[in-house]
Amino acid sequence: MRTERLVAGRWFAAPLLWLLAGCGDTSSGGPLLPLGEYQNGLITFYDATGAGNCSFDASPNDLDVAAINIGQYQKSAMCGACAEVEGPLGTLRVRIVDSCPDCPDKGHLDLSRSAFAKIANPVDGRVPVRWRMVTCNTPGPVRYHFKDGSNPWWTAIQVRNHLVPVTKLEAWKNGAWVSLPRADYNYFVDDKGLGSGQVKLRVTALDGQTLEDTLPGVGDNKTFDGKAQFRAP
Repeated sequence: MRTERLVAGRWFAAPLLWLLAGCGDTSSGGPLLPLGEYQNGLITFYDATGAGNCSFDASPNDLDVAAINIGQYQKSAMCGACAEVEGPLGTLRVRIVDSCPDCPDKGHLDLSRSAFAKIANPVDGRVPVRWRMVTCNTPGPVRYHFKDGSNPWWTAIQVRNHLVPVTKLEAWKNGAWVSLPRADYNYFVDDKGLGSGQVKLRVTALDGQTLEDTLPGVGDNKTFDGKAQFRAP
């Protein structure tokens, strides 16, 4: 179980603030695992809502979600990725929506209470499992969400509904593709903004696939559908 609180529009596990301030780099888990590669780990559970440090909206109708240990969270690189977890009572695919600063071990996933109960007995509390990254069940195209407060002079974009993990987002500026840094809260941020008019974006997946989309412009707390979805590897 973990206690969470809302800070400036984002959910943080309470110990995370000082942990990030003290460590800076949360990428100690190494590169993202290739899809399909198993690793051993363990599962616990908490009262998840679908929201969390990844800054996704709450998803009360879909609580097959999990928080991942702070090392493998990797500055939000795992946000929106899906893991197939094999427990003693079955197998379940969960979506990563949060980090777990109280989960120090590599391979540790903190599942929602209902997700945990589908593959293990909640009475056991901590259960050894093995899991692997898999494609997500995401009908429709990728989506681009502009953070509240985004404007032509400061722009933050979140990529949503992606079949495979996203590793990079670029914007077309001044005749060239410019990579946007990814914040710990899972937005790609341009501190100088993307200007007025259309916004041309290129998003890259873990396996190297790319998608290009042109959006009508920067929006404050607005979501736009892309034209396509990544292919299943």
